[in-house]
Parts: sequence; C-alpha cells; structure tokens
Amino acid sequence: MRFTRSALAATALAALSVGATTALAAPASAAANTTPQKVCGSSYKTVNSAPVGSLGTVYLTYNATNGKNCVTTIRNNPGTALSMSAWVYVSDTDQGDDDYGVYISYAGPTYVYGKAHCVDWGGQIKNVYVQVTGSNCAALKESRVTFTR
Repeated sequence: MRFTRSALAATALAALSVGATTALAAPASAAANTTPQKVCGSSYKTVNSAPVGSLGTVYLTYNATNGKNCVTTIRNNPGTALSMSAWVYVSDTDQGDDDYGVYISYAGPTYVYGKAHCVDWGGQIKNVYVQVTGSNCAALKESRVTFTR
C-alpha cells in the first residue's frame, strides 16, 4: 500500500510539473512561421510589405469584404521579448490603430477602415523603424523610410 501511494504521489507530482511547465511556456504567438493571415485573419490578403532591417517584416493586408486594412510586424526569429510595434493610419478620415509593446514574435494586429483611401503604416523591431506613407492609393507614389534610433 505504501508503494502504491508513493507511486501515485510521484505520478501526480510529475503531472503537476508538466502542467506548470506548459502553463509557463511561451504563448502560441511565439511559434515560428507566423503569417500575416494568422495574425490578422484568413480573409486578409497581403497587399504590401516592408523589411525591418534583417529583424523581420511589416505587412499591410486588406480585407475586400469589410474594407479594412490590417498591419502586423513579424519577427524573422522569435525568441527573447523585444520592443515591437505595428501601426496603421488613414489621414483622410483621421482614423488609426497602433500596438506598441514587448513581444516575442509579432506586434499587432492593428485595423483601420481604408477602402478607397491612402494608407500610412509601419512598425518597429528593437531600434529599427519602418514608415510607409501614401500607400496603396493608385496614382500617388508612396514614400518609404527606414531608420535606426
């Protein structure tokens, strides 16, 4: 009987340890191969992107059904939490959204209604910033700026 109780206690302790390890593990957002569609939603198609140095990419996506744009910044190599951001803004309507924080894989999603409007968007990983203005509005040529602080 003593052996049975010891075996049960050891099994319970092992199960609790596994549960605690699972609970403290990095969130699913840390998974490699994150895509803009996994972050923004499967209805969003990538319409533009800009590299954030060698650290990752900022993606501009669009959902033709609801007219919304979504921006997310995704790291090439998830890992240690870093300062990251994603933002989107429509100057015609003065509407925008942003997400700034410390993340292990991606920043965002950020959404704004952008149908038939020029869109400004960008993001940042660590100390590398990307800003795209006048984007995706037919005849107007966009402006891209990448800088390090």
